[in-house]
Amino acid sequence: MVGKARNFREYKVWRDAVDFSARVYKVTGEMPWFEKKGLCDQLQRAVVSISSNIAEGSARPSNSDFAHFLDVALGSSYEVETQLLIAKNIGYIEDVLFEDLNNINMDIERQLTALIRSLRNQLSLSSSL
Repeated sequence: MVGKARNFREYKVWRDAVDFSARVYKVTGEMPWFEKKGLCDQLQRAVVSISSNIAEGSARPSNSDFAHFLDVALGSSYEVETQLLIAKNIGYIEDVLFEDLNNINMDIERQLTALIRSLRNQLSLSSSL
């Protein structure tokens, strides 16, 4: 697809990522004060990057460009997964909360992977015509 505008607000994965960001912000708000410039900041930046890259990529004219931004969003999601695990391992979040947040994040990862695959399949179909 080239030239057709996408509305990022219509993507469920974008809406889920925005909601997830709000949940993660609440969790980081409860972490120790001395982590505000460390793990909290890194976790907040990574979680916001997911929805931000979906939105930015949706404005790109080609499926290839959009898929690239979705790849970046997926990488940020992997960062969040890692940082949540670290937060759990050092006792900043309980196991149950970690599992809940990680399940949401893994659902976002699955949605991103499916969307990336769909875009790349469309690319390979259009190039074989």
